[in-house]
Amino acid sequence: MTARRHFGSVRKRSSGRWQAVYRVEGRMHSAGVHRSKADALAHLSTIEVDLRRGVWIDPRSGQRRLHDYADQWLNQRQDLAFRTKELYRHLLDRHIFPSLGQVTLTGLTPSAIRSWHANLATAHPSTAAKAYRLLSAILRTAVADGLLVSSPCRTKGAGVERPAERPTASIAEVTALEAAMPEHLRLIVALATWCQLRRAELLGLRRQDVDLDHRMLRIEQSRTYTMHGASLVKGPKTAAGRRVIALPTFLVKQIAEHLDRFAGPEPEDFVFRGKTGIPLTANVLQMSWQRARARVGRTDLRLHDLRHTGLTLATASGATTVELMHRAGHSSSVAAMRYQHATRDRDRILADAIEVLVSPFRTDDVG
Repeated sequence: MTARRHFGSVRKRSSGRWQAVYRVEGRMHSAGVHRSKADALAHLSTIEVDLRRGVWIDPRSGQRRLHDYADQWLNQRQDLAFRTKELYRHLLDRHIFPSLGQVTLTGLTPSAIRSWHANLATAHPSTAAKAYRLLSAILRTAVADGLLVSSPCRTKGAGVERPAERPTASIAEVTALEAAMPEHLRLIVALATWCQLRRAELLGLRRQDVDLDHRMLRIEQSRTYTMHGASLVKGPKTAAGRRVIALPTFLVKQIAEHLDRFAGPEPEDFVFRGKTGIPLTANVLQMSWQRARARVGRTDLRLHDLRHTGLTLATASGATTVELMHRAGHSSSVAAMRYQHATRDRDRILADAIEVLVSPFRTDDVG
């Protein structure tokens, strides 16, 4: 028995269940098998409404595996920087595909994604947030492509990273760390702290970027490494990253001596080289840093924490948020705000200043 209506049709199968079918642009589609005729007709009505609203999705479109769609998505993203694309490939291959890669797009449910994220976040919370943001971006594109009605990424806060507050070094510790580094790398500690440079900016710094006459550094490129160890020189990610920053006077002599002793003579030569004269590698720098921090007793410090230290001390010295943004190369005030907290050195200065103010009004018998 077949029941016909304005949109689609239903028929009773030998099993007693009702099958619904409909036609769109000359192609027949199944609307599933239902327990009752009423259920089948209700489903057809829903599909008809979706067609009229322009939100109907071809059921076969969403049958693509996430693995295949995500690969295509990444290959088509020519706007991504090399390292970003490399990171996305790593996240897909190591953390997304093993659990979700074989699932179809329509088979990705909010509960499945929530469970995947929870399992990953247990051991790697930061990685889980990055992977969730990537998956969410891919599935938003699937929605835009008409393969999904809506994204199943609906876990509130799953894409937010909550890194622990990074430690800072005292001024005395910075001095000790500098002394603990090999001679040809001591300037790394000074520039990372007092000029707040990133590791990649330090590795990419050239002789021509140093203007000692005007006490300026130009940050115009960075040098980093791919996951396979290849050197990669590129410009700053944002316009704010390309900047000119002032050098503290006490660094001028140290920089001049370093350039004379350790840097190449040509304008495009890197400021930091290895002992053999080749450009300094990230591995060599990291090994030297690990030994130095161990000697000082601050194994908790990363090299990037020196930049954090310098920006925190700059804040304590009275720098405004806008000034911090410029010096750090931040395009957002949100990043600069994390340095708006107290430090031990600044706290001692404040305590001493309070003592100067209060001492004339206090007597020894107070208390």
